[in-house]
Amino acid sequence: MPCTVIVGGFFGDEGKGKIVAYLARKDKADVAVRGGVGPNAGHTVMFHGKEHKTRMLPSALVSNQTRLMIGPGVLINVNVLLEEIKNFDTKDRTFVDPQCCIIATTHIEMDGSDPNLNRIGTTGTGTGPANADRALRKALLARDSFELSEYLQDIPSIVNSSIDNDKTVLVEGTQGTFLSLYHGTYPFVTSKDVTASAICSDVGIGPKKVSEVLIVFKAYVTRVGSGPLEGELELEETTSKGWTEYGSVTGRLRRAAPFNFDLAKRSIMLNSATQIALTKLDIVFPSDAGKRQFDNLSSDAKRFVNNIEKEVGLKVGVIGTGQELDDIIDRRY
Repeated sequence: MPCTVIVGGFFGDEGKGKIVAYLARKDKADVAVRGGVGPNAGHTVMFHGKEHKTRMLPSALVSNQTRLMIGPGVLINVNVLLEEIKNFDTKDRTFVDPQCCIIATTHIEMDGSDPNLNRIGTTGTGTGPANADRALRKALLARDSFELSEYLQDIPSIVNSSIDNDKTVLVEGTQGTFLSLYHGTYPFVTSKDVTASAICSDVGIGPKKVSEVLIVFKAYVTRVGSGPLEGELELEETTSKGWTEYGSVTGRLRRAAPFNFDLAKRSIMLNSATQIALTKLDIVFPSDAGKRQFDNLSSDAKRFVNNIEKEVGLKVGVIGTGQELDDIIDRRY
């Protein structure tokens, strides 16, 4: 059953988009289906020197043979989705489940004016209020939107059929494990669960259909907005290390800390992860930028990767060493 679920292991911003895009091209994925929350998560892919940023479409869009799907558990900003379909020319291979919930203008307005949400550090995209209305059974669904009518398909049926027929399926999560409504640093979390189990539920597949859970860790930890961050560095030290980053949706400065083994272990447990994808190794070890063979890494970088494997008991199967999509060391089982 060739189905791989990709989830974030820390607080989001781990580089899931790059990993999904790489796997889609490398493994010639037939289907990439998006789970998770909605347009409050931005994924960035650098392909052939061009930056591709998405908030609604799966990051596998750079693989022309891959069908792009959005599962019923996902919130949709119609304008954002239609703009991405137009910009990336994916009209003929984009499919949306009728059960997806629509983010209304009122949700966005509420998100920006609620003092409690502002305290938490909301992205202001309307996802929290939209999920609240969905729980109250008063939100509109994609089936109610004329603008989405030509894209509507039964996504769980397509995904399950693809798996049953030995097609390669990628299930793309959003945010990170410790932003989960249930398992994260509540109340500084997103508006739903985002662990692997929830991502599977979002797209309509059961646990027996999953062959791999690839958990994505960055070589250091970052977090946007409020909430605890163990080992957080001062801005001056973050800058000196070259770890300064900004959120792809909000543009806010990301707070940073060294790789956290305790969080990694718990995240692996919560997600039943089978392998690790480690991104931005080149930021911690600049001399290893662009390397695509493990044997060519510096001794310090090798030691860092080997120590992660030793401490958490899981193989680092994919290693990102640069911005470009193919700056990857692939050592999966």
